[in-house]
Amino acid sequence: MRTYIGFDDTDVVDADRGTGKLARWFEEKLPDGCKLWGVVRQQFPQDERIPFTANNSSACVVVDTEKDVVLDEFIERATNHIREHFMEGSDPGLCVVPEGSSAIPSLIEFGRICSARVVTQKEAMAAAKGVHLSGHGGTNDGIIGAAAGVGLTLSGTSGRFVEFGKLKEYPGITTVESIENNGIKVVALDRNAVVPWREDTVETEGWVRPRLWGHAPVLPVWYVGENRWRVAEAKKNRKRKVTVAA
Repeated sequence: MRTYIGFDDTDVVDADRGTGKLARWFEEKLPDGCKLWGVVRQQFPQDERIPFTANNSSACVVVDTEKDVVLDEFIERATNHIREHFMEGSDPGLCVVPEGSSAIPSLIEFGRICSARVVTQKEAMAAAKGVHLSGHGGTNDGIIGAAAGVGLTLSGTSGRFVEFGKLKEYPGITTVESIENNGIKVVALDRNAVVPWREDTVETEGWVRPRLWGHAPVLPVWYVGENRWRVAEAKKNRKRKVTVAA
């Protein structure tokens, strides 16, 4: 069984942590028999009519369970996690959705709507009818991003992973085989590029952040030269530093 847990608006300007980090930390709070599949960051419009801290994004934690886990346990742990780590002055929201929920189609549609226009808390609550959606402080506007973040993740075609397997352990230069052995498909973006081969090298610039495409993690790369590739997206303002695994 797979469960989707959306967090939003848990930080403030100049905070030492953002919602993405809070979401990644939730792995430590998972019940026994649960395993983190990944954490997906979802981006929303940076519209002046929408209050947001830095980038107007939310995070969706995707969890796999080996046995039936009472949904209330996820809700309780996630709620306590917000209380422990949110920043005063923020407007936290939480959305918890189990695989197979009847609310999934409306949440997917809601997520897409949030990418196109300004929405209200009332619309978020209507989209999440039948699943858990709650605010935990301030204006409670975080319920909008939490619900939309879950919806876009459920669509399987939006967002990028900020946690998946060994994302942070890749050296500056690695191989296609190493990345794909971690469950991430490497895909060329160039119009006439060949297919990346297992022994080909990938220049990561210390920043491997796969996209959620086709309900799976996919790393887009550009062709650099014979048997060489470079990640399509590097971290902004990151100084170029390449190290090679021994």
